[in-house]
Amino acid sequence: MNFLKRIKLPVYAGFLLVAILCSCTEEPTTIGATVIGSKPFSTSIATYNVKAFNKKIEAVQTNKLPIYQLGVFNDPVYGKTVATINSQVQLSTANPSFGIYTQNTEDTNSDAIPENETIDSVVVYLPYQLNQLDSDADGVPDSAEVGDDILDATNDSDNDGISNVQETSNGTNPQNPDTDGDGIPDGTDDSLDVLGFAETFELDSIYGNRSQSFKLKVERSTYYLRDLDPNTDYQEAQEYYSNQEFSPTFTEEVLFEGDYLIDNKEYILPGEEDDPDTEENEATVTKVAPGIRVKLDPIGVDYFQTNILDKEGSTELFSAANFKDFFRGINISVTPSDSELLFLLNLANARIEVYYHYDRIVDADTTEELTASFNLSLVTSTSGNAVNTFINDDYPSEISNTMFSEENASRLYLKGGSGTYAEIQLFEDESEINEIKAKNWIINEANLVFYVDQDAVASIENEPPRLYMFNAETNAPLFNVATEYSTEDTPLEVYLNYDGLIEKSGEKGVKYTVNITNHLNNIIVRDSVNATLGIQVPADVRITAARNVILANGTEMELPVSSVLTPLSTVLYGSNVTAAEDDMKLKLQIFYTETN
Repeated sequence: MNFLKRIKLPVYAGFLLVAILCSCTEEPTTIGATVIGSKPFSTSIATYNVKAFNKKIEAVQTNKLPIYQLGVFNDPVYGKTVATINSQVQLSTANPSFGIYTQNTEDTNSDAIPENETIDSVVVYLPYQLNQLDSDADGVPDSAEVGDDILDATNDSDNDGISNVQETSNGTNPQNPDTDGDGIPDGTDDSLDVLGFAETFELDSIYGNRSQSFKLKVERSTYYLRDLDPNTDYQEAQEYYSNQEFSPTFTEEVLFEGDYLIDNKEYILPGEEDDPDTEENEATVTKVAPGIRVKLDPIGVDYFQTNILDKEGSTELFSAANFKDFFRGINISVTPSDSELLFLLNLANARIEVYYHYDRIVDADTTEELTASFNLSLVTSTSGNAVNTFINDDYPSEISNTMFSEENASRLYLKGGSGTYAEIQLFEDESEINEIKAKNWIINEANLVFYVDQDAVASIENEPPRLYMFNAETNAPLFNVATEYSTEDTPLEVYLNYDGLIEKSGEKGVKYTVNITNHLNNIIVRDSVNATLGIQVPADVRITAARNVILANGTEMELPVSSVLTPLSTVLYGSNVTAAEDDMKLKLQIFYTETN
């Protein structure tokens, strides 16, 4: 239209003259009659049957995971899973010195005195896996905002005159108008002291009754976790599997055993003390995220005294490798007071804090006692080894009988951990692919719709929020990251074209729709192989790496690791259903355009 508006009147007149002359010399023709008089394109939906089969995982590689599970998970469909952790312990620095002098200096220098390094306490800290939801992206987690104005970036939940986002930046409490409790609202408090304010977190990675107590047990491990596999001439990483049990065969001293309660507040650890001789307050604190944080029993303190501080300067502490071989590690387990309590833990930030005191010379006649501390790590993003053990109850017969069956499944049983997954074959007959090719369809969209068997999962409280589909022959995801649409870089906000998100009616899931348009176009247009597909319950669809697994029939293969990181499960309708269940049947839906 804009183009035509720029054409002058004489040009219009020229076009009109040419049209009249042509109409006098040519046979009458209705221009566009074959387009307008009929429909050149038609759009429609076609459905195709698929085949689906259940597969049970006997064991999965669970060392060097990004997330570890600890505790007991009672699945009302699949039974109980007990998860424990066996982890190496690492020195922060090789050949460490405690106190001021090295042990060699203490032993050989006449000017030095025995420092008598003595442990005061040993603390094990296991941080929870935190996923802080921030719906309005204002820097304030939803757990710190209340009311209907949660999506307002300027809201002030406690009406103290400071917005929530500013309070979060300041370190004050968005839900307490007087953070330091001195009777003066935060907005007008010129002497506000926020050192003692512990931020509250939403703990969305704990399953079970969070108000219950639980028994935590930390044992000394005698099992040597190798980093490299001797069967590969130490060229490849050692693999450890979920069915390997370490306690009681490979554990000795119980370093801690006691009851514990969950707290969703961060810990405030004292740092430097205030110097009373100065006007300035030099006191510092360190704040650490919520987690399990316990002081070891006296036997644990004695063990660390004997095997670390008293070993200063020894060959056992000379290198990281020597220490791993000598100290081995710890084994951690949880027994809930109720029937269920399971934690997702971030072991990359876990540590063992050792606090001790030692003697120092002040002058010729005086010594003083000083305090110090150091940390030992469990695993980091680049080093360390820990193994997650999953001990599962036997599945009910109606589930176990479907595993590795050659019959098309009526239900798909999906469970995380060392659980189950399903394989799917598109099209019952390969000739259907050739028929689609012959019709020259333009495939606009192709979906697999998985309906939830709501009767089977009626007692499941935490349904998987998303499904993960992958090429079971290559383990590659079906989505193309380069062409995906995302709103945020979070597990439920990325790759929204691919979808796979749960659709609910009320509190219960109804279905999951997985978009496989690109995959199907690769088959139809680009002659790609119609590969077997896999479907899992994932912890995070962004985690696409694969790990070795052993299936229940003894087959070894690789599968995406994301499913290992979650305890959740579901039951979906398969493709071999009764006539009354046909509306819930797993089918391939193709939305296409066809030229006439």
